[in-house]
Amino acid sequence: MTTGDRTVWTVAAVHAAPVLLDAEATIDKACGFVAEAGERGIDLLVFPEVFVPGFPYWINLYPPADLFGMHARYRGASVEVPGPLVARVQDAARQAGVNVVLGVSERDGGTLYNTQVHIDDEGTLLGIHRKLQPTYAERFVWGQGDASTLSVFETRLGRVGGLACWEHTMNLARQALIVQGEQVHAGAWPGLQTHRGMEESFDLQVEAMSRTHALTGQCFVVVAQNPLTDDMVALMEAELGPQTIQPAGGGWSAIFNPDGTTAAGPHTGPEECLLAAEIDLTAIDGVHALLDANGHFSRRDVLRLWVDDEPKTTLASAPHPTEENDD
Repeated sequence: MTTGDRTVWTVAAVHAAPVLLDAEATIDKACGFVAEAGERGIDLLVFPEVFVPGFPYWINLYPPADLFGMHARYRGASVEVPGPLVARVQDAARQAGVNVVLGVSERDGGTLYNTQVHIDDEGTLLGIHRKLQPTYAERFVWGQGDASTLSVFETRLGRVGGLACWEHTMNLARQALIVQGEQVHAGAWPGLQTHRGMEESFDLQVEAMSRTHALTGQCFVVVAQNPLTDDMVALMEAELGPQTIQPAGGGWSAIFNPDGTTAAGPHTGPEECLLAAEIDLTAIDGVHALLDANGHFSRRDVLRLWVDDEPKTTLASAPHPTEENDD
């Protein structure tokens, strides 16, 4: 929950590339950004989608039959939550006094999930959000999350939730966060601006969905993306061969106010930075004078959202027989 009467906080998007397929090195980089955030007085730091160990761009660039080896490498570089690598970020968050939303490829048993890890400024693992629906070729890599992780978390600066990439097109998923009182939204994305056929559309999609969520949810939205670097392209091409579908480049990060206006950015291109902005939670109250998606503007008598938040497992226990139906 928020501290005292403080309403003004500083939030930031990590606009940076991972060390693709190297979880240890990328965690080192993440911890460095957390330490920098602490030095700059940043209260919340949002990382791009699956920053650890990076987005598997090859899934959209090569035939599926050629990808088994890269998928196996990616599985090996994915992380457990909780686990030793995430614990390093927790320790960095505690030392810096920074809340963190970290995108990871999470390994749980034999399945990978596209996951956002929520850590508070005391280093506590608050919980996770697993992407509900991997998009297109992402389904080769990640399993589906369920609504047990479609959550908003209490932090010192307010109620923080998040979604990954085209999950933002799932309007009911966004509404599920809105009705939980989300105040700050962590929007995690890869950089797809240079992908053939998306050069003119991707930035527009990200901006449109982010501004829409800010206004319809009356919340601040932090958009974090990574550029695709020459090193990342070289790694993929060394393993899989040349490709002309997605050259290096891209990256678009920004922060939006609850009325849909821009608080910071967009920051684009290869230059890495922490894109920061001050946010004042009283701005949410100002927009609520016009509309409240969790109150008078929800029309609860007409429209209600039902969410099945039971964790989905492969084992369900049948009810035990009672004395009345033993026979």
